[in-house]
Amino acid sequence: MASSSCTRISSIFYLFLAVIVAETSFCFSAKVYVVYMGSKTGEDPDDLLKQNHQMLSAVHGGSIEQAQASHIYSYKHGFRGFAAKLTDEQASQISKMPGVVSVFPNSKRTLHTTHSWDFMGLQGDDTMEILGYSTKNQANIIVGFIDTGIWPESPSFSDANMPPVPLGWKGKCQIGEAFNASSCNRKVIGARYYMSGYEAEEGSEKKVSFRSPRDSSGHGSHTASIAAGRYVANMNYNGLAAGGARGGAPLARIAVYKTCWDSGCYDVDLLAAFDDAIRDGVHILSLSLGPEAPQGDYFNDAISVGSFHAASRGVLVITSAGNEGSPGSATNLAPWMVTVAASSTDRDFTSDVKLGNGVNITGVSISLLEMNASARIISASEAFAGYFTPYQSSYCLESSLNSTKTKGKVLVCRHAERSTESKLAKSRVVKEAGGAGMILIDETEMDVAIPFVIPSAIVGRRIGKRVLSYVNRTRNPMSRIFGAKTVLGAQPAPRVAAFSSKGPNAVTPEILKPDVTAPGLNILAAWSPAAGTGNMMFNILSGTSMACPHVTGIAILIKAVHPSWSPSAIKSAIMTTATILDKKHRPLRADPGGRRASAFDYGSGFVNPTRVLDPGLIYDSEPEDFVAFLCSLGYDERSLHLVTRDNSSCDRTFTTASDLNYPSITVTNLKDKFSVTREVTNVGRSGTIYKAIVSPPPGVNVTVVPNQLVFTRLGQKIKFTVNFKLAAPSRGYAFGFLSWRNRRSQVTSPLVVRVAPASLGLVR
Repeated sequence: MASSSCTRISSIFYLFLAVIVAETSFCFSAKVYVVYMGSKTGEDPDDLLKQNHQMLSAVHGGSIEQAQASHIYSYKHGFRGFAAKLTDEQASQISKMPGVVSVFPNSKRTLHTTHSWDFMGLQGDDTMEILGYSTKNQANIIVGFIDTGIWPESPSFSDANMPPVPLGWKGKCQIGEAFNASSCNRKVIGARYYMSGYEAEEGSEKKVSFRSPRDSSGHGSHTASIAAGRYVANMNYNGLAAGGARGGAPLARIAVYKTCWDSGCYDVDLLAAFDDAIRDGVHILSLSLGPEAPQGDYFNDAISVGSFHAASRGVLVITSAGNEGSPGSATNLAPWMVTVAASSTDRDFTSDVKLGNGVNITGVSISLLEMNASARIISASEAFAGYFTPYQSSYCLESSLNSTKTKGKVLVCRHAERSTESKLAKSRVVKEAGGAGMILIDETEMDVAIPFVIPSAIVGRRIGKRVLSYVNRTRNPMSRIFGAKTVLGAQPAPRVAAFSSKGPNAVTPEILKPDVTAPGLNILAAWSPAAGTGNMMFNILSGTSMACPHVTGIAILIKAVHPSWSPSAIKSAIMTTATILDKKHRPLRADPGGRRASAFDYGSGFVNPTRVLDPGLIYDSEPEDFVAFLCSLGYDERSLHLVTRDNSSCDRTFTTASDLNYPSITVTNLKDKFSVTREVTNVGRSGTIYKAIVSPPPGVNVTVVPNQLVFTRLGQKIKFTVNFKLAAPSRGYAFGFLSWRNRRSQVTSPLVVRVAPASLGLVR
């Protein structure tokens, strides 16, 4: 009897163990996926949740309990879908179910001012006038920031003298760690946070700073204040760049959607933020983040999906192009969003270096630390330690420096990465080895100012060669590094930053990306004192992350003056009024090296907020135009219906994606002749005539039919055709522009043409 009992207990134990092993193996093999199911068509949110659980139970052997346990989010306001933990096999099964557009893994996205607004021509504190237009209505414009949260106590987010919250607002102030209902005000009118996707990938036990909308990294506060920060009388970074500062639209309302944590921003959280923001009633969404290049297909990319449904609901989405700096590296490529590259202003932060031979050189830095006296300067390669070679030590890698050789000296280090963190780390390495200072030769020549921990200056390769030549040819070389200072009037300005990601568009080459460029180099704005940088309220950062909210601020002003304009109309106004000339009226240049920039660097050009409110003509697009665009890419009607959930068809399609009524024109495969049709809407004055001015791409003849547009009334639409004819064989891309001009307005579109590769055989 006892033996039988033991056998039964043993069997139960092994069965229990088998269940544990099975569950454990499932946990290890399961990953988080987004199941995207297109537009929402009025279903009850509770019904949608039940349907999602039923779909999940079908791949969990009919178990509703397991289905509920695997479920993470339901997307039910702006579009349909859900996020869940699934094995690869389960994800494959769900992708074949009726109504599913795409199933893609929970990828991680990376986070991609004061003087900048003056530099662009918007002056004053909370002034509401631009060229005779009142922008007071910006107090009724709500802009959402999908980012790292916000530091609500910053003076940039004060609600002093602001009117009550707009009546159409449906959002909420979500309480959490160090964030309560009073953390929101009439400026920051809503705040939410999302971390289910983050926790599913990285574990719920992992410590995070502030399980709430509060910003612990500073990035979200920085971007929000650039676009919509209140006037701050004395904003500065340790005394640098001191002065009054404000965002582009200081009275606009801010709604915060915190999706980004220390390691990045996960897709399922981003989509939940899009879903809520559309329902909450935001007018504009700003995202200073994106995928790494190359970007995936539009409906396998969370930002493309979310922004498609936002644009379909009349919400303009503005994004950063990325910081990878190489050709074809731009991301956030969909035509229904604005994609922003980064440029400089005419303000630099420099540190002077005096060499022992009396030569003075200037480097880049925001470190106020300086040397009291000159010290011996050596190449870091001379201070190699342990198993490191002199070449490795020349890059001042961790533990690569001999402290006996380094102590008290200025080291010349090399830098080849794009990361600003790695530059800062090198100053720590030199400091820990006892160095007195550092001259950093930046082989990427990015001009990004860094808050070094010892007296330091960044120089480019050319000046770096001069310094090393002095060091190598002098018996007792000496140098002294001075603290950083603010320099106004730097030229050429603006210039496209070296780190800014560039075209051509890797997904749809017929759509030029980026769209425009804006200030993104060494921008001072609000900060989080919890970010571990010495309790600072303001900081200087660089990136397309900083350029994006500059365009967001401009878009708010347009929306304030023209509240009925569509997202495409606002985008067109920003693009067609941009300039391809710097402040000296010379063609825009690009770092490194100051080469002549092209539309792949700057899109339509550098934004001009003083002209956007009166663009004259606009290139408008409706949601059905994007459907026709998708048809031109090969999406069939079944795929379209899954996305749009309506009776959209490909009856009206474009011959190529170049035919979308976009404010730029790109032809990717010109063999002999090619024509593109566009339509412009008169938003200027009635009774006006525009004439076409063309600067054709080299080797291509361009004609415009008609070459004169006569408008008799406001709102009138006129179509025209741009004809391209190959005149001379060429390689690669060529650039030009088309400008419609009258006495008051200039409406300019870049022309980008790639000649088709020659056929096999001799080229004559």
